[in-house]
Amino acid sequence: MMTVLVVTNDFPPRQGGIETFVRSLCDELPDVVVYTSREPGDSAYDAGLPFPVVRDRTSMLLPTARTTKRAVQLLEEYGADRVLFGAAAPLGLMGPALRRAGARRIVAVTHGHETWWAGVPGARQALRRIGDAADAITTVSGWCEEQIRPALSPTAVVRRLTPGVDSVRFHPGAGGEQIRQGLGLTGAPVVVCVSRLIRRKGQDTLIRAWPRVLADVPQAKLLLVGGGPDRERLEELAAPVADSVVFTGAVPWQDIPPYVDAGDVFAMPCRTRRFGLEPEALGIVTLEASACGKPVVVGDSGGAADTVLHGTTGYLVDPYNPAAVGVRIAGLLTNAQHCVELGAAGRKWVRDEWGWGRSGAVLRELLDI
Repeated sequence: MMTVLVVTNDFPPRQGGIETFVRSLCDELPDVVVYTSREPGDSAYDAGLPFPVVRDRTSMLLPTARTTKRAVQLLEEYGADRVLFGAAAPLGLMGPALRRAGARRIVAVTHGHETWWAGVPGARQALRRIGDAADAITTVSGWCEEQIRPALSPTAVVRRLTPGVDSVRFHPGAGGEQIRQGLGLTGAPVVVCVSRLIRRKGQDTLIRAWPRVLADVPQAKLLLVGGGPDRERLEELAAPVADSVVFTGAVPWQDIPPYVDAGDVFAMPCRTRRFGLEPEALGIVTLEASACGKPVVVGDSGGAADTVLHGTTGYLVDPYNPAAVGVRIAGLLTNAQHCVELGAAGRKWVRDEWGWGRSGAVLRELLDI
């Protein structure tokens, strides 16, 4: 059996899209050992995993001489001959040392932050070295590939490797009614956004759009699921419509499906920030909402367009135009049949095209397993 050494700074119990992605990829491999950073609660979490996890003494795994030496030791100790970098930049800089130590195949996964590496001098050259050291670089969306590909050598192998969606966990009736009851939302039209509370995700756009929604649907409620550094600002922004906006705070990853299912419409008008350096790379939660049979409203940012079939599973919107976002949401809340049609099409699309089995097959092919 061929062992894969997964080198990643992003791994549970830390919560986030990259963490979930990397953890799920581990389940698609026959034999893995994970080298990752320290995190509060990691010992209890690791004890329940079916594979070994080696935690570094630091909370931020970087390609220093010490961590590179430790990665080489683990490669040898576990007899691994394949390496998967959970995030290509910067950990992929360890690639040459691991190759010399016996790694036969190296795959480096990119997400969203590598897009700004590709556009910044110095970081761009580092990304090129990472690509040269790997047998394949993966991207999560077509937009990300367009941004990253020019920074790599012409001979670099670039493949699409997207997160998958568990359509068994995320399904219509996944517990949304219980969430509504617990939050006092029974009978109300609900728009849900599930994401960290950060500016890029567009919860502020939803709040600014909300008076327009209420003009057509006075009983509507906006359910913002997640924690994050932007909560205080968002609560202040929501003060004029506070009676119709609910903040849940952070929710553990395993408890997310019922919250996604609690909405009649899922909306996340994500946007690109910092002069293009902070885009939405994909947005897997949008696909999870489609798996729950929800129509989706998504901001046109970066690779987010890959998560919706415009007019078929939901709609792309201008994230800088709250009025237009409000009109689109209100139009859905007042057309139940259209919502049913969009939701059904979305669930079918996710089940057909976005399963973890497909992602796992691509990864195993790249690792030659």
